[in-house]
Amino acid sequence: MGIPVRYRPLLDEFVCLCRETAGEELVGVYLHGSLAMGCFHPGASDIDLIVVTKGEWTDEQKLFFMNRVVRLNEKAPAKGLELSIVKKEHCLSFRYPTPFELHFSPAHLKWFERDPGDYVEKMKGVDYDLAAHFTILRRFGLVLYGEPVEKVFGPVPREDYMDSILRDVAEAGEEITQQPVYVILNLCRVLAFCRDGACLSKREGGLWGLEHVESRFHPLIREALECYENGQRMTLQKENEEKLAVCFAETMLERF
Repeated sequence: MGIPVRYRPLLDEFVCLCRETAGEELVGVYLHGSLAMGCFHPGASDIDLIVVTKGEWTDEQKLFFMNRVVRLNEKAPAKGLELSIVKKEHCLSFRYPTPFELHFSPAHLKWFERDPGDYVEKMKGVDYDLAAHFTILRRFGLVLYGEPVEKVFGPVPREDYMDSILRDVAEAGEEITQQPVYVILNLCRVLAFCRDGACLSKREGGLWGLEHVESRFHPLIREALECYENGQRMTLQKENEEKLAVCFAETMLERF
């Protein structure tokens, strides 16, 4: 599936930045998530990227890179860019939780703006989410630059992927009232994997839920799908709507 024309200049700039920063150490730049899966919505989706390198970056490289990323993020859709830099050795022979060299999302923007040196020094470690990202990337990912996906990303063990996606929904009972669209559709796609071994997008997860989850939750799933498709915010305005949403989350969690 091709990349929408409107996002190509931004992605081209990002690739140029990666090449300029890493030079010959750059293995590849990869697009995953909703934009790669063909279900991207400007008001509700971020642009998900994985940068793979041969070795570590210096703090000077990271600072140069981050200063430019912050400017590129201003050109991105509302939810911005989300990216991780990972060494090839941890992608090809998968490690869990996966070590990363640098991470950025708008959630961390204030930290970088407040203290760039502290950010580039400390924003590294391990990330449980990368198991899920790599699994999706192996199925749907697009190469923006560099080596083919199959030569960079080895198989992710099922138990690691399962642990990763379960961690993502562990607090669904509390989070569903704040992020109903994300949580509702995510719960559906997690259950789809548990039941059928299917790796689905949020949209596909919602459609799966309409076929496999009991009908009392269908209005909730349909509204989440509609809001996701239209990039709208879903609000649970009435007490009974909140109760139904919490009941949905608790019911789904019991089935994993």
